[in-house]
Amino acid sequence: MQTENGQKKNKYEIDMTNGTLMDKLISFSLPLMLSGILQLMFNAVDIIVVGRFTGSSALAAVGSTTALINVFTNLFIGISLGANVLAARFYAAGREKEMSETVHTAIALALVSGLIMAVVGVVFAKGALILMDTPADVIGQSALYMRIYFVGMPFFMLYNYGAAILRAVGDSKTPLYFLIVASILNIALDLLFVKTFNMGVAGAGIATIISQLLAGIGSLAFAFIKNPYFKIGRDQMKAEKMIIAQCVRMGIPLAFQTSLIAISCVALQSVVNTFGSVVVAAFTATSRIEQLVQQPYNSLGMAVSTFTGQNIGAGKLDR
Repeated sequence: MQTENGQKKNKYEIDMTNGTLMDKLISFSLPLMLSGILQLMFNAVDIIVVGRFTGSSALAAVGSTTALINVFTNLFIGISLGANVLAARFYAAGREKEMSETVHTAIALALVSGLIMAVVGVVFAKGALILMDTPADVIGQSALYMRIYFVGMPFFMLYNYGAAILRAVGDSKTPLYFLIVASILNIALDLLFVKTFNMGVAGAGIATIISQLLAGIGSLAFAFIKNPYFKIGRDQMKAEKMIIAQCVRMGIPLAFQTSLIAISCVALQSVVNTFGSVVVAAFTATSRIEQLVQQPYNSLGMAVSTFTGQNIGAGKLDR
């Protein structure tokens, strides 16, 4: 299949600028919803396995880090949504040079932001948990899990930025397929490290890193092979300042919005922490259910953003 500008489309890509809207919006949104749920399940599986085979204190240790991790990650995830909208516009407008520059810049941003978060997370993990009144009997395990989790942030960001660009060209299925494989691997490794090797929260964190590495590198490798915009030469391994500025301009409002929600969750977690590790463990279990309920609405919002970006780029404002 080809677009109006003569470009060949991958079979996984949905043409958002022509045809009916509702069926395409639904078919594009469903893989996004499943991807979002699977990403939530990474941490949820850690919690389930650790709680089942290590005890409530380890469960509380893992759960007490989630709100804090979200504050750190939401800023850069918001910028990835800015890259998604920008790439969707360039793609639909047939501006191949700008589209290619957006892809290369997004990958560079993913690596840089992931490395920044890795350093910040490792250095400030325990201090931030102390400020949140994390119970003394779990703070050591909480800091350990958080530091291990943040070491894997470059892979996490590579997956999210790569997925954002693939969504921009109408492909929401490829990231989902790799995330499914990574989720299965995460469950297997959690059981191996936590149950068999008795590694506790450290095992859960290491399992998550390995799984995120597979999802990030796997989906990008597929994109490099199948999508011409992802092919990178030596002279293209650089970030364009103009593209960065536009990604930040469009992404910061989204990042600020989600960060406010995450900060409110940190405030709530801080209050819950004062009641002790047993209450933290209970709160951890119920909060995952709440996040799963919210995920479909978040995914639909991302789908609408991509549809809007492509149609603006194509000059089809009526759509």
